[in-house]
Amino acid sequence: MLDIQFIRDNKDVVQEKSKQKGYEVDIKHLLELDNNRRELITKVDELRQKRNEQAGQTKNQKPSKQQIAVGKELKEKIGATEAELQKIDQDYYKLLKQVPNMPLDDVPIGASEDDNQIAKTVGEPPKFDFEPKNHAELAQALGWIDKERAAKVSGARFAYVKGDLAKLHFALINWAISVVTDKETLQAIATKAGLKVSTKPFTLVLPPLMIRTDMYDAMDRLEPREDRYKIEGEDLWLQGSAEHVLGSMHAGEVIDEADLPVRYVGYATSFRREAGSYGKDMEGIFRLHQFEKLEMESLTSPEVALDEHLFMIAIQEHLMQELGLPYQVLNKCTADIGKPNAHGVDINTWLPAQKTYRETHTADYMTDYQARRLQTKLRRADGQTELVHTNDATVLSQRPLIAIIENYQNQDGSIRVPEVLKPYLKV
Repeated sequence: MLDIQFIRDNKDVVQEKSKQKGYEVDIKHLLELDNNRRELITKVDELRQKRNEQAGQTKNQKPSKQQIAVGKELKEKIGATEAELQKIDQDYYKLLKQVPNMPLDDVPIGASEDDNQIAKTVGEPPKFDFEPKNHAELAQALGWIDKERAAKVSGARFAYVKGDLAKLHFALINWAISVVTDKETLQAIATKAGLKVSTKPFTLVLPPLMIRTDMYDAMDRLEPREDRYKIEGEDLWLQGSAEHVLGSMHAGEVIDEADLPVRYVGYATSFRREAGSYGKDMEGIFRLHQFEKLEMESLTSPEVALDEHLFMIAIQEHLMQELGLPYQVLNKCTADIGKPNAHGVDINTWLPAQKTYRETHTADYMTDYQARRLQTKLRRADGQTELVHTNDATVLSQRPLIAIIENYQNQDGSIRVPEVLKPYLKV
């Protein structure tokens, strides 16, 4: 969440930028609650001080009836004021948590994803001398995807991924892991992007697939709840992406500055309801309730956090270029970057059958918005502490797999393997 002092000092800006992100938040009422809350905190402190002073006066003697009456009155006033403060606190934090993170100045103002701006296009879409098929047609013909039996076992929007497609999936994941865990490769990516960032490798993590409500809420990724899966009878949810359980790992901790950046790459089977999906998104494995995903998460000091965001995007671009897939980089607009995000970038990859670019990667920069609720801090060399900044970004999911199937298809329905993956398939 945002620093309340920032909101006090920039109330009009916060109101306007919240609206730009699509959130109608009553900042005036929030600040009224804030003022009332501070007055009550002061009042409670003053009453407690008076009670302590009175207790000190009667420490070594029997209190008089008047002193007993005064003590009782102070106790009742403290109780009543604390109850009033508790009610104010509930309303105050509920409203404060509704305030979105502020978008950076270079985020395009827009009302929907249609207002996202194309920053660049890389690669040329392949030319076919036949009508390209979509990944679902190709994979089903090869016996790689079985949604009919998955529907029998699990319901709609699930799939069995089989045979060579499963092998290709793990080849893709293992190759990507080798990239983000190798210092020399990361150095080359940073140098090419012109970024002076740490080349500390990402630590591979197999995280829990469930997350407690308070941690999900602190990450500000729980909403919309109707898109999440709740475990019946438990204070647990199935995570919707690995960063939800990676970013919350260090909640309540103070990390030495010398240990930053903290970088994780997590592989997780993730779950989303994906309500409202339709059309081509329902074909094959493009949008399922259950999907595999490799995700980057980092915790850094504030001064290097934006470059960390750009570095993650550079890693994503490196992967796409090595795979030989045409793509576009999109600067997401205010309405599309997400509530906790200060900046967001998507990579959309060319799908020949749809004759358009579709989202395969996203990169999110949250400043200290998540860390404030998580209370994840760094300790400077001089002993001072402050909140860390957080970033997350897709390494690979099942969607680049779709792009490989469609962009590397042959007229006979067979699929070529990108050169970079052959060592991982022993082709």
